[in-house]
Amino acid sequence: MATFGNLTDRLADTFKNLRGKGKLSEADVDGTVREIRRALLDADVALEVVKAFTGRVRERALGHEVSQALNPAQQVVQIVNDELVTILGGEARRIQFAKNPPTVIMLAGLQGAGKTTLAGKLAKWLAADGHTPLLVAADLQRPNAVTQLQVVAEQAGAAVFAPEPGNGKGDPVKVSKQAMKYAKDKQHDVVIIDTAGRLGVDAELMKQAANIRKAVDPDEVLFVIDAMIGQDAVTTARAFQEGVDFTGVVLSKLDGDARGGAALSVASITGRPIMFASTGEGLDDFEPFHPDRMASRILDLGDILTLIEQAQKTFDEEETRKVAEKFATDSFTLDDFLQQMQQLKNMGSIKGMLGMLPGAKGMREQLDNFDESEITRTEAIIQSMTKQERTMPKLLNGSRRVRIARGSGTTVTEVNALVNRFEQASKMMKTVAKGGMPQIPGMGPIPGGHGGKSAKKNQKKKGSKSGNPAKRAAEDAARAEGVVAPSAPSGSGFGLGGSKPAAGGPSPEELESLQKFLGR
Repeated sequence: MATFGNLTDRLADTFKNLRGKGKLSEADVDGTVREIRRALLDADVALEVVKAFTGRVRERALGHEVSQALNPAQQVVQIVNDELVTILGGEARRIQFAKNPPTVIMLAGLQGAGKTTLAGKLAKWLAADGHTPLLVAADLQRPNAVTQLQVVAEQAGAAVFAPEPGNGKGDPVKVSKQAMKYAKDKQHDVVIIDTAGRLGVDAELMKQAANIRKAVDPDEVLFVIDAMIGQDAVTTARAFQEGVDFTGVVLSKLDGDARGGAALSVASITGRPIMFASTGEGLDDFEPFHPDRMASRILDLGDILTLIEQAQKTFDEEETRKVAEKFATDSFTLDDFLQQMQQLKNMGSIKGMLGMLPGAKGMREQLDNFDESEITRTEAIIQSMTKQERTMPKLLNGSRRVRIARGSGTTVTEVNALVNRFEQASKMMKTVAKGGMPQIPGMGPIPGGHGGKSAKKNQKKKGSKSGNPAKRAAEDAARAEGVVAPSAPSGSGFGLGGSKPAAGGPSPEELESLQKFLGR
């Protein structure tokens, strides 16, 4: 996630210095712990949390579990991962629903933390799970807060209870009480109360929030905190805990580019679990918080489980099976390609998904430069084609491509690039669907893969290709005797020239070039 990007970079650089060491000395451990402390403090993690965290890491790193480990560096990373999970709350906790509906969820937090938007996100998430949420407009101070909640509720497909116009008029405690009766009458099983915030912690805010809590006795009180708030996160969390108390925390704006480490301190200092994370402005940019998965993301170890869950929610299993069959029978069309692209878009931000892959730090620059609108342009190009052209891309001659480029607001070069990518992807997936190994452009045939037609062609054309008749005859005679004449580089998978010697193994020059390519 972007919020913890700097922390991830610092920790990754710290662990890099441990690689290759068979045993860690006390000086190695102290140096590593010192760098971890600096990284956490630079990320705005509270000082008391940093002290406790680094103390536990040092104690375990100097202990028996690292001294006996086959790979001490990996063991230290595991220790840091375990301790990160601990300060993030340990285990994931879910909403505790009331035995007798409705379940009441009250949102609290400072103004600008994103409570109103989060109310819509939570409502949509609950509705997808079969619940019937009701949003309650109890923020009657902030200008147009009621109107904003009504708009958000409509986008989320949820009902809203807003008897007062707001803008300083109405009693939020009275509205909250009325909402409970309304929810029972209309059979809403979840009530989400959006309360007022302030620009800072004050007695009036706390009294109003405490009165609402006393009046409706909520099952959950969620403290919504801006992940980019800095060290004020700790002060604000403690103030709300003393004035209102809360059962769980929601981190908002986790897609921001600030240091954001103060958010790591909240669960440890308050003893309340982080239950949800908001990762963008869209209503779907919302997910349950898993401490172990977040720790993996911070350490650049990836979050494959969340990625799989997102894919399972978005991709239709039956449609995926049909697409696989089309690949195998060579009937995959640009219409199918468009459908797959749209399903990929529905999963959310491509940058966010790529960031969940292990080692995403290594492609941080590429991720930052990735253009999300590229998918939109691709959609526009395909949608500018006729049905027949999508089914039979071979019909796309020069004039048709010019027409498509004009219709989609792109260039002919972009249309050509899309068609070429589609043809290459179709060939590769067809090979995979039939159990073969694809030939990746620029890398040549993959060893152990089925050569297919191209391999057979290469077997047939064994004669010399030299334009000199005398040289051609000499090379053919040498080949007939089993001697491979030296020739120009063939351009093999890794761009290494020369042919293999008669023994079948790579030459020393090829091995040296390959090792340089692999960075060894």
